[in-house]
Amino acid sequence: MSAAEPFIHESAYVDAGAQIGKGTKIWHFCHVNGGAVIGERCSLGQNVVVMNDVKIGNNVKIQNNVSVYDAVELEDDVFCGPSMVFTNVINPRSHVPRKDEYRKTLVRRGASIGANATIVCGVTLGEYAFIGAGSVVTNDVPAYALVVGVPGRRIGWMCQCGERLPDSGTGTCKACGTEYVSRGETIERTSAN
Repeated sequence: MSAAEPFIHESAYVDAGAQIGKGTKIWHFCHVNGGAVIGERCSLGQNVVVMNDVKIGNNVKIQNNVSVYDAVELEDDVFCGPSMVFTNVINPRSHVPRKDEYRKTLVRRGASIGANATIVCGVTLGEYAFIGAGSVVTNDVPAYALVVGVPGRRIGWMCQCGERLPDSGTGTCKACGTEYVSRGETIERTSAN
């Protein structure tokens, strides 16, 4: 196997039609459905399920026991912690078919979702947002926001490098030197180091 070919563990199922990018690794007991699109250099940990109507960008890390359901899109460099949960229907009932009611969930570039967090369908997580372990996200999250709790609420800001920023959102990251400025309920990166 060359470094460019995807690695698929012998216990994983990848259905015909699935698109798997170069260098992607699919580990033990995973199931990738035939309509899924997975980019390059991704890692799907043990027991990950990827449904048909899913798009996963490049360099995405999905840890053990995560199901990526229909109508979820993960952009490049997203991190999904162990056993975190995506939903795709707002009001599920076993006896009521709701496949025509799936709500799109978009996780923007570089966002991180902590272990056991739940992302309720129909939201967008902004670029480099950071969702704390065990949080339940029910609303859109701005770029660089640090969100924790049930329901999730913003308690601060995170640098693109993954370090916490000053609570005001304006200032310089102590770890990498990148500068940010507050814009009310959002922040913007003003320089990169």
